[in-house]
Amino acid sequence: MEQSLFKYSGAGNVFVVLDGRGGGVDIWRQPSTISDICARTATDGIMILDEAPGYDFGMEFYNPDGSGGMMCGNGGRCIVAFADYLGIKGAEGRFYRFLAPDGVHTATILEGSGEDCTVRLRMKDTQGIKEVLGGWFLNTGTRHFVKFVEDVEKVDVDLEGKFLRWRQEFAPEGSNVNFVSVGPDAIHVRTFEKGVERETLACGTGITASALTACHVGVAPSKEEDGRVEYRIRARQDMLQVDFKPAGPDSFEDIYLTGPAKQLQILL
Repeated sequence: MEQSLFKYSGAGNVFVVLDGRGGGVDIWRQPSTISDICARTATDGIMILDEAPGYDFGMEFYNPDGSGGMMCGNGGRCIVAFADYLGIKGAEGRFYRFLAPDGVHTATILEGSGEDCTVRLRMKDTQGIKEVLGGWFLNTGTRHFVKFVEDVEKVDVDLEGKFLRWRQEFAPEGSNVNFVSVGPDAIHVRTFEKGVERETLACGTGITASALTACHVGVAPSKEEDGRVEYRIRARQDMLQVDFKPAGPDSFEDIYLTGPAKQLQILL
């Protein structure tokens, strides 16, 4: 258990991160250990940076309940910052190529360093949006249900999110739930995350899903140029951007999520 643990925040989504390249981290993959450390550190998940032949590094992600196998957008930015902090340099300087649970991702540190920086992370291309339960369902590396509401601040996210998360329409894996309202300058998003089983301050794959869905239903983007559109997204405490190329009525390519990643503390 003698392993240095770091606490990182991606726009308020907070994780325990550790370096697994030297081995000896199997205990941190056990659901009981994950649940315990997340409860003790008030974090939304645990990530292990490990070796991935042919890539700058690999990313393992686990929810507080021990479930894994999905992508985490805010976690992706944090693990890129962590790689920079560890002295890992990408083949092209501050450009990284890494292997995550949903496949290959690339990212660039736009400014700052591994302790406090802004990261532009490429997400997976997304095809297919299904209208269901008065909202929209899609997969941006993790399963998401997006529901537009008049004012997200008036939504009981934990109560309504828990109900929708377990609906039969999303069985058997369930779904994250995003409540979205459209403001004059940005889209406002609040998310109930499965595996965490409560609202988190931000969810990268959910913010991405919300931006793609906004485009799908005709919400005007913050910016449009050369076939790309950009949406500004207000999470609970930070502003993020999602930009991409619409490739059809329910198909999106070259998707990027940009936002902060910051080391909060060294836990041990």
